[in-house]
Formats: sequence, structure tokens, C-alpha cells
Amino acid sequence: QVRVVESGGGLVQPGGSLRLSCAASGFTFSNYVMKWYRQAPGKERALVAAVGSLGISITYADSVKGRFTISRDNSKSAVYLQMNRLKPDDTAVYFCNAYDTRSRVEYWGQGTQVTVSS
Repeated sequence: QVRVVESGGGLVQPGGSLRLSCAASGFTFSNYVMKWYRQAPGKERALVAAVGSLGISITYADSVKGRFTISRDNSKSAVYLQMNRLKPDDTAVYFCNAYDTRSRVEYWGQGTQVTVSS
């Protein structure tokens, strides 16, 4: 059974930090590109960051470059998103996504809410 479970969301003040975690099981984690997306109220889901299967190839949305860091631990089947210097515009539900570039199979988590507010 495939499971993708996000955790670590919450309420934080502007300028603060949060670390999101995504635990995966039920598929060969090391074969998948892992991504974080976010969806703010009234907006479409947007890619935040992605990390290749070996953890070498990494991309970020321009809006989070220099503030967010994505990483993965294939031994734990986990991916992380360290978010620093958070802004109110970062408020959204954050989703973990696993994508196999060969089969084009993908899996989604249920999301975790991040709210940046004073």
C-alpha cells in the first residue's frame, strides 16, 4: 500500500522557520523524483522545490530561492523542506509528490497547512 504523509506544518510568525517532512512507503522511493508543491487559497497548486532520485539535481521556484532547502534521505524514504525567513505569502497547504520519470506514475500526500502570520 502506497503512503505519502506530510508533517511539520503549523503557524509561524513572519521571519520564522519550519521544517516539513514527508514519509513515503509502498514504492521504491529511490527511483522517484520528490517534489514539494503548495496551494494557497484561491490559487492553483504550484511547484516549490524538487530533488532528483540521487539528491543531486535540485530546483526551486524563484519565490523561495535562498530561503527554502529541499533534501532527501533515501535510507529513510523521506524528503524534507527546510523553510526559513517565512513570509505571509508562503501561507498555503504544502503537498509532497513522488514522480517516476520512466513510468510517469506519481503519488500525492494529503498536505500539511503552513500559516505565516503575526
